[in-house]
Amino acid sequence: MTLPRHDAIQHMLDQHLLREAADIYAIGADRRDKTLWRQVLAEDCVIEGPGFTSTGRDNCLLSIDALAQMFRVTQHRVHQQMVTIDGDCAVGETYCTAEHLLPDQDAVLVWAIRYQDEWRRDATGWCFTRRKLILDWSETRPVIAPAP
Repeated sequence: MTLPRHDAIQHMLDQHLLREAADIYAIGADRRDKTLWRQVLAEDCVIEGPGFTSTGRDNCLLSIDALAQMFRVTQHRVHQQMVTIDGDCAVGETYCTAEHLLPDQDAVLVWAIRYQDEWRRDATGWCFTRRKLILDWSETRPVIAPAP
Protein backbone atom coordinates (compact mmCIF):
# COMPACT_ATOMS: atom_id res chain seq x y z
CA MET A 1 0.00 0.00 0.00
CA THR A 2 1.34 3.41 -0.95
CA LEU A 3 0.83 6.26 1.49
CA PRO A 4 -0.31 9.64 0.22
CA ARG A 5 2.66 11.99 -0.17
CA HIS A 6 1.92 13.99 3.01
CA ASP A 7 1.54 10.81 5.07
CA ALA A 8 4.73 9.34 3.61
CA ILE A 9 6.70 12.48 4.48
CA GLN A 10 5.28 12.49 8.03
CA HIS A 11 6.18 8.80 8.37
CA MET A 12 9.79 9.46 7.33
CA LEU A 13 9.98 12.42 9.71
CA ASP A 14 8.65 10.29 12.57
CA GLN A 15 11.18 7.55 11.79
CA HIS A 16 13.95 10.15 11.92
CA LEU A 17 12.69 11.56 15.23
CA LEU A 18 12.45 8.10 16.80
CA ARG A 19 16.04 7.38 15.76
CA GLU A 20 17.05 10.77 17.14
CA ALA A 21 15.48 9.85 20.50
CA ALA A 22 17.68 6.73 20.60
CA ASP A 23 20.74 8.82 19.74
CA ILE A 24 19.94 11.39 22.45
CA TYR A 25 19.50 8.57 24.97
CA ALA A 26 22.95 7.17 24.07
CA ILE A 27 24.64 10.57 24.19
CA GLY A 28 22.95 11.35 27.50
CA ALA A 29 24.29 8.10 28.98
CA ASP A 30 27.84 8.79 27.79
CA ARG A 31 27.86 12.43 28.92
CA ARG A 32 26.02 11.59 32.16
CA ASP A 33 23.52 14.26 31.13
CA LYS A 34 20.13 13.89 32.79
CA THR A 35 18.80 16.90 30.87
CA LEU A 36 19.20 14.98 27.62
CA TRP A 37 17.42 11.95 29.07
CA ARG A 38 14.57 14.15 30.31
CA GLN A 39 13.99 15.17 26.68
CA VAL A 40 13.33 11.59 25.60
CA LEU A 41 11.87 9.81 28.65
CA ALA A 42 8.15 10.01 29.33
CA GLU A 43 7.12 10.78 32.90
CA ASP A 44 5.76 7.21 33.23
CA CYS A 45 8.58 5.44 31.41
CA VAL A 46 9.89 2.02 32.38
CA ILE A 47 13.45 0.90 31.69
CA GLU A 48 14.31 -2.71 32.30
CA GLY A 49 17.22 -5.00 31.69
CA PRO A 50 18.94 -8.03 33.16
CA GLY A 51 18.34 -7.81 36.90
CA PHE A 52 16.74 -4.36 37.07
CA THR A 53 13.55 -2.43 36.39
CA SER A 54 13.19 1.33 36.85
CA THR A 55 9.73 2.88 36.77
CA GLY A 56 9.08 6.60 36.34
CA ARG A 57 11.38 9.20 34.81
CA ASP A 58 13.02 10.23 38.09
CA ASN A 59 13.94 6.64 38.94
CA CYS A 60 15.20 6.04 35.41
CA LEU A 61 17.46 9.08 35.67
CA LEU A 62 19.25 7.39 38.58
CA SER A 63 20.71 4.96 36.02
CA ILE A 64 23.02 7.75 34.94
CA ASP A 65 24.40 7.99 38.48
CA ALA A 66 24.92 4.23 38.50
CA LEU A 67 26.86 4.40 35.22
CA ALA A 68 29.13 7.08 36.68
CA GLN A 69 29.86 4.90 39.72
CA MET A 70 30.40 1.67 37.81
CA PHE A 71 32.54 2.86 34.88
CA ARG A 72 35.18 5.48 34.14
CA VAL A 73 33.57 6.28 30.79
CA THR A 74 31.09 4.72 28.38
CA GLN A 75 30.49 4.92 24.68
CA HIS A 76 27.19 3.84 23.15
CA ARG A 77 26.80 3.39 19.39
CA VAL A 78 23.30 3.17 17.99
CA HIS A 79 23.01 0.93 14.94
CA GLN A 80 19.92 -0.11 12.97
CA GLN A 81 16.41 0.55 14.12
CA MET A 82 13.09 -0.84 12.94
CA VAL A 83 9.89 0.88 14.03
CA THR A 84 6.16 0.54 13.54
CA ILE A 85 4.26 3.79 13.95
CA ASP A 86 0.56 3.91 14.77
CA GLY A 87 -0.59 7.50 15.20
CA ASP A 88 1.03 8.88 18.34
CA CYS A 89 2.45 5.52 19.46
CA ALA A 90 5.35 3.49 18.12
CA VAL A 91 7.10 0.23 18.88
CA GLY A 92 10.39 -1.05 17.59
CA GLU A 93 13.79 -2.55 18.10
CA THR A 94 17.03 -0.59 18.32
CA TYR A 95 20.46 -2.21 18.16
CA CYS A 96 23.35 -0.75 20.15
CA THR A 97 26.92 -1.55 21.10
CA ALA A 98 27.89 -0.19 24.51
CA GLU A 99 31.50 -0.02 25.65
CA HIS A 100 32.24 0.51 29.35
CA LEU A 101 35.77 1.35 30.56
CA LEU A 102 36.20 -0.54 33.82
CA PRO A 103 37.19 1.50 36.88
CA ASP A 104 39.97 -0.68 38.28
CA GLN A 105 41.69 -2.09 35.21
CA ASP A 106 42.65 -1.19 31.67
CA ALA A 107 39.85 -3.21 30.15
CA VAL A 108 36.58 -2.49 28.44
CA LEU A 109 33.31 -4.36 28.95
CA VAL A 110 31.43 -4.52 25.63
CA TRP A 111 27.72 -5.26 25.40
CA ALA A 112 25.81 -6.16 22.26
CA ILE A 113 22.34 -4.80 23.00
CA ARG A 114 18.89 -4.95 21.44
CA TYR A 115 16.38 -2.55 22.94
CA GLN A 116 12.70 -3.44 22.68
CA ASP A 117 11.30 0.11 22.54
CA GLU A 118 7.92 1.76 22.97
CA TRP A 119 7.35 5.48 22.36
CA ARG A 120 4.54 7.98 22.68
CA ARG A 121 4.33 11.35 20.95
CA ASP A 122 3.27 14.25 23.15
CA ALA A 123 3.49 18.04 22.87
CA THR A 124 7.30 17.92 23.21
CA GLY A 125 7.89 15.12 20.70
CA TRP A 126 8.57 11.39 20.83
CA CYS A 127 9.45 9.96 24.25
CA PHE A 128 10.28 6.46 25.40
CA THR A 129 7.54 4.89 27.47
CA ARG A 130 9.42 1.60 27.74
CA ARG A 131 12.95 0.38 26.95
CA LYS A 132 13.78 -3.25 27.54
CA LEU A 133 17.50 -3.93 27.26
CA ILE A 134 18.24 -7.40 25.89
CA LEU A 135 21.89 -8.37 26.23
CA ASP A 136 22.78 -10.64 23.32
CA TRP A 137 26.38 -11.10 24.49
CA SER A 138 29.19 -9.41 26.33
CA GLU A 139 32.94 -9.53 26.26
CA THR A 140 35.80 -7.99 28.20
CA ARG A 141 38.92 -7.01 26.33
CA PRO A 142 42.10 -5.11 27.20
CA VAL A 143 42.47 -1.47 26.32
CA ILE A 144 45.75 -0.65 24.63
CA ALA A 145 46.97 2.88 25.20
CA PRO A 146 48.37 4.65 22.12
CA ALA A 147 52.12 5.16 22.00
CA PRO A 148 53.29 8.65 23.10
